[in-house]
Amino acid sequence: MKYVFFDIECACVFKYAAKICAFGYVVTDGQFNVLAREDILMDPKGKFHLTGRKGGEGLVLPYEYEDFKKYPLFREEYPRIKALLEDKDSIVLGHATLNDVNYLNLETKRYRLPSFRFIFHDTQFFWMNTEGDYTRQVGLGVMAEHLGVEFTPHRAVDDAYATMRVCEALCKREGVDVEGLIARYGIRGGRIGNYRVQNVSSAGQKAYYAAREKEREEYHRAHEEFYRYVNKYMHRRRKGGRLEGKVFCFAKDVEIDVPMSVDLVAAIFNSGGKYTSHPAECNVYIARSEGGTRFESAMKSGADFITLARLQESLSEEA
Repeated sequence: MKYVFFDIECACVFKYAAKICAFGYVVTDGQFNVLAREDILMDPKGKFHLTGRKGGEGLVLPYEYEDFKKYPLFREEYPRIKALLEDKDSIVLGHATLNDVNYLNLETKRYRLPSFRFIFHDTQFFWMNTEGDYTRQVGLGVMAEHLGVEFTPHRAVDDAYATMRVCEALCKREGVDVEGLIARYGIRGGRIGNYRVQNVSSAGQKAYYAAREKEREEYHRAHEEFYRYVNKYMHRRRKGGRLEGKVFCFAKDVEIDVPMSVDLVAAIFNSGGKYTSHPAECNVYIARSEGGTRFESAMKSGADFITLARLQESLSEEA
């Protein structure tokens, strides 16, 4: 089995266009011995428009832009790129591979070429599974630093080579080869075919999403239970109590800690206080500690901050 690591650079990327100017690849055997490496440069047939995420100056490619005009178009390099990626004896890998696969998809559409058809894997996703963290996407540079791999960024073949080295280091750390890593974490490769792209997935990722969905559902149930009580009983609160004129707001984690939050708001109502879901409308904000957007909103509106522990103590003394 061979491994094909690839990386793509584009002159510009828009929603319906990705004009590829460089396709870098490294082919290795199953022990990560390099069999071939190349930077295939192409005329993107369009201007370079490399902006950052917020529209400012983006990355600078280490190429002379004028030189690209002398290289073939994508459609001329398409046959050998297709043969490389669709080789049945190879596993195709990249870093944040979905982006590059989408670029290939857009270019085949632009030039009215047949769709690519291959399975791909992603070293970024490998990392997420080995770390058990599906909340953030780690860049190639960060992974390389963690694993002691050096590289020159943004030349496609160098990024492909760095991806290979990172994958090699990750496999060494795990004590397996690529196939073993895939099997250990129940990873399913992404796919492209008929111009449709499906991203990578894994057993761990599915479990994470299931747990997150359960947590979200539990949050909504607790939130609804708390506000059913508030809406039902606030108009029955005691008039003229020691908390008359006080409007309370809890941090979200306090609100959903039912039945504690219900007991607290009941005690507030019994002392004449009110409750609001909007921190900007309260004059007393309750949380376990300072910080967060709700806290900042309450403070900007001139509310007093009282810790949850202090409120519990104060209401207990009155009881």
